[in-house]
Amino acid sequence: MTSTINKSKIEEALANVMDPEIGISIMEMKLVDQIDIDDGNISIYFHLTAPFCPPVFAMKIAKDIKDTLEKLEGVKSVKVTLKDHYMAEQINKIIETL
Repeated sequence: MTSTINKSKIEEALANVMDPEIGISIMEMKLVDQIDIDDGNISIYFHLTAPFCPPVFAMKIAKDIKDTLEKLEGVKSVKVTLKDHYMAEQINKIIETL
């Protein structure tokens, strides 16, 4: 029997991803803007607490999101996208390689 991934399972898993600077869950901080699910392919859109946060925090959070969600049964792929940051385009290119 295959497990179907759903938004509540994803949100529950993401509650364990912490902001590396503040140490609070990204879900509690409401940093996740959008969760899209398409047949086990997950797309997550998130932002940082400020548009000028150091890019290293974005990459750490993105890697933690990806690593966390890839462990869930039913997940085929995870795409993570940073929004509303002054370096979002450059950071998203790096995130794709994580």
